[in-house]
Amino acid sequence: MYQGLQTAAGLVGQANSAMASIQNIEAILQPLRLFNSFVTTLSNVHPYVQFALGILTGASQLLINQAKLDNEVSGLLNTIKDVYEFLMEEDTIAKIDIMKETLGKISQEIKDAAEFVIKYTQKKNFVVRIADSIVHDAQTIASAHVKNLSDLMQQYRDRTVRDVQVNMYRVLENLNLEGMAYAGDAGLNTTKKCLDGTRSEILNEITNWATDCDDKAPRILWLHGQAGRGKSAIAHTIASWAKDLGVLGSCFCFARDRQAERREGKILTTIARDLADRNPAFRRALSNIVSNDSSLKTTSDVLQQWKRFILDPLSEINGEMAGNIVVVIDAFDESGLPSSRKEILCLLASPEAAQLPFRILLTSRALPVIKNHLGATSHVKATSLDDVPLDLAERDIGLYVTKELHRVPGIGVTEIQNIVKRSSGLFEWARLACAFVTPDEAGQTPKERYEELMALESEEGRTLLDTTYFAILKGGIPQSGKRLERYRSVMHQIVMTLEPLPMTALDRMRKKFPKEEDRYDISLILDFMSPVLGGIMDCSPVRPLHASFYDFLMDESRSGVYCVATSDTKDLAFAALQALCDELRFNICGLESSYLANVDVHDLPERIKKNILLHLSYSCRFWGQHLEKSPYELALGKLVMDIIGSERIVFWLEAMSLLGVVGKGVDALTSVVRWLPKGEDEFEDMLAIAEDGIKLIQNFGSVMLHSTPHLYVSALPFIPSNALLSAVLLPKFSGLARVAVGGLRDWPAVQLLLEGVTSVMCV
Repeated sequence: MYQGLQTAAGLVGQANSAMASIQNIEAILQPLRLFNSFVTTLSNVHPYVQFALGILTGASQLLINQAKLDNEVSGLLNTIKDVYEFLMEEDTIAKIDIMKETLGKISQEIKDAAEFVIKYTQKKNFVVRIADSIVHDAQTIASAHVKNLSDLMQQYRDRTVRDVQVNMYRVLENLNLEGMAYAGDAGLNTTKKCLDGTRSEILNEITNWATDCDDKAPRILWLHGQAGRGKSAIAHTIASWAKDLGVLGSCFCFARDRQAERREGKILTTIARDLADRNPAFRRALSNIVSNDSSLKTTSDVLQQWKRFILDPLSEINGEMAGNIVVVIDAFDESGLPSSRKEILCLLASPEAAQLPFRILLTSRALPVIKNHLGATSHVKATSLDDVPLDLAERDIGLYVTKELHRVPGIGVTEIQNIVKRSSGLFEWARLACAFVTPDEAGQTPKERYEELMALESEEGRTLLDTTYFAILKGGIPQSGKRLERYRSVMHQIVMTLEPLPMTALDRMRKKFPKEEDRYDISLILDFMSPVLGGIMDCSPVRPLHASFYDFLMDESRSGVYCVATSDTKDLAFAALQALCDELRFNICGLESSYLANVDVHDLPERIKKNILLHLSYSCRFWGQHLEKSPYELALGKLVMDIIGSERIVFWLEAMSLLGVVGKGVDALTSVVRWLPKGEDEFEDMLAIAEDGIKLIQNFGSVMLHSTPHLYVSALPFIPSNALLSAVLLPKFSGLARVAVGGLRDWPAVQLLLEGVTSVMCV
């Protein structure tokens, strides 16, 4: 009887405790529900604020949807409740725009705290890193979140901006993703962001889409419009805000002057690696996939990349990627070959893309192939900048033009208004107009330049943008004579260079041109072209400031005498080969030991920068492509033989090893094989040496890539004795070790092709 009463009392106590727990959790969640309703009543706030509020709503919804919350983190839950109550206070709302940066930090901290609570409730057996320590104790992590949130609320109240470190408590294990292709310099560029206060309506539309918690919301937003509408500025603004708020999954930008890099083959590997950097579970799943199949790391097959690098890891982690993650893909119309573009479009339009746990913002012009794939797809929201009302576009352009010209002598309110009206809603024309009015050259006042600009009229076959481009070129280059020929030569060099180079490197290349009269300083032509070309006033690569200028230069009906021919790249091929002949040398970076892998030479990047200058690096990597685009000439053939028929071929491979692109040597030598006239006896030796060089890379590329000195120690001595390359090289390197017995006479029949390899397991 007594024992029964004890049991009953125990059950009642447990029930009371459970009821108290439920009541406590309900008291915590109620402000979160109120906040989600309250946010919908706010209007006329900055788009960044709208983005942050959307992330806060998503975080609160995560907690509300969780079936069971654990009282062991009740202190953190109570602080989260306090934050949401604080955010609904009248004084908080009054300061919301001026304190938007602090609000952004609060939203990021709340999102991370909510994800921690969910994971703790579900698993309770994980570790995280705080500073330099590995932490198992949930209370330590929760306390860190509580401290940060309390500090941020106080900072908001005080209207101060202090450095409160928003920690992302994740452990990124040392999992092997090395070797997976990654597109460098294809990410976020904050200098391209919209001017603050402009594009508010479209930015609000995008942030509302990105933070929409509805499972049926479109996973992809396709932002399109004609050239000059400001698509890239919007893309980089969203990416920048998403990064600040801790929800940027990846930012991948195509560029016409980077098409030689074949970024379309790296887009999914780059996005996968970026997602792995922000999500430990995804990183673990991706590592498991590539560690079991190393050949996947270098595949250029986007179908395999989509399935193995994106879908399979997401399937394995099954919902662990929570929140409002945003992936930005900019200038998709500037990607590579139409066939590869179509493959990616098919993936984005597939049913699998409709189930992605993150959102994709994609920008492009409305090319027919893109419109056909994305225009009528249910999980794609299509938004056209061409449909933005003209008065809104002019309002924003007015803010930009005022900022650029408000202190320019002779330019007042009337002139600014006229420029805005003339722009017809094109941001690129407005930028160009401001640059046109404020030249860095003597001879005209800004007011005279303005009047010249206003006198321009769209000519037959040319838009106003084209007419302005033509006027800028005409202002510096006459339409006939020596200066026009120099312009064509310099612009041909810039347009046909496969990777943008700064002026110093372009000049060094030009000093190698075959004709002496072409070896002038390119500043003679480029100094006046800063309105249309970047890199003129600084040390950055020289490139058109907008893709529309490329289109203008390539189309003779638009650019007339200023059209740039793209028929061949003979001068660039000659210059690249001459640079290799003149500047390559043994042990170019002064490596002291063959016992060290390249990655273990601590100052190797500095040595490369000092000894393999940009023009030489470019020449090593791209001479083969320029050669193949040029007609055969005896002078070019002699330069090719001077390199591959001498010790210079080894010095070239040494440089390629140091640059980490040994595999691309196969492409260059294959270009030689294709370029040489067929059936001519005089080319037999050159063909044989090129083919031997290909086999040398195929057999020993991993050794060279791992440790550059092993090109000499572990590759050259093993060239088969019957190979013509052996007869060419071994007399030049008499001090090398030799294979005394059992050496190969011919190359093995089966070889491993190593293209784009970036790591080896052993040597």
